[in-house]
Amino acid sequence: MPVTLAIDIGGSGIKMMKINERDKPVGERTKKATPRPATPLAVVKCIKSMLPEQGKFDRVSVGFPGVVHEGVIKTAPNLDGEWADFNLQKALTKITKKPTRVANDADIQGYGLVSGKGLEMIITLGTGMGAALFINGQLVPNLELGHHPFKGKKTYEDLLGKKGLQKNGAKKWNAHLHEAISLMRQIFNFDRLYIGGGNAERISFKPGPDVILAHNIAGLLGGLKLWR
Repeated sequence: MPVTLAIDIGGSGIKMMKINERDKPVGERTKKATPRPATPLAVVKCIKSMLPEQGKFDRVSVGFPGVVHEGVIKTAPNLDGEWADFNLQKALTKITKKPTRVANDADIQGYGLVSGKGLEMIITLGTGMGAALFINGQLVPNLELGHHPFKGKKTYEDLLGKKGLQKNGAKKWNAHLHEAISLMRQIFNFDRLYIGGGNAERISFKPGPDVILAHNIAGLLGGLKLWR
C-alpha cells in the first residue's frame, strides 16, 4: 500500500504529512514557517530540511498557492516574483527521489472535500484567497477568482486575504466575506461552497446551509487524489 507525502505550501507556513491509501494520516503533521523572501531556492531548501523527520514514503503530492501547469509554476502572488516558470515538480522529484505531482492548493483542498455531486466551490482564506470549482467531481482548473475585482479597484484577495483582515479588522472583514459569498452564490449558483484556510475560523456569521466550513487538514488529504 503506497504512502503519499502531502505537502502544502502556504504564504505563512509549509506543512507536510504522510497519508495512506485509506485517506488516513500516517504519523504527525509537521510545519515550518515559510522563509522570507520566499524564493524557489529558499522554499525547496526548507522542504528538504523537513524530509528526514517524515521517514519513508513512496510518492509526493504538493499544493501550491498560485497557477500551476504540469508542475510548472506560472504565478505566485503571495510568495516571490522568481517563481514564474519554475519547475517545482522537477525540483521536488530531485530532492525527494520519489514521483512528485504539484497542483494549485485550492484545487487540492477541493479534492479532499467535494462530494462529487453538482456544482461545488471552494475558497481558502489565508495569506491570500484561493478558489476552485468542481462540476460532478471534475475540476475546472486555474480559477483565479482572488485576483478578480470585487469592490471598486479592490480584488477579493485585497479584502479577504490576511492584509485585508489586518487593515480593516475582523468586523469589516466578515462583512466583506458575507457580501462576497452572496455575490458568488449569484454568479456560480453553487450547490455547496466549502470555506477552508487558516482564517476560516475567524468567520463570525452564519453563512447559510449551502456553505460548509472545512477542516484545514483537507489541504493535505486532498493530495492523495492527484494519484487517482
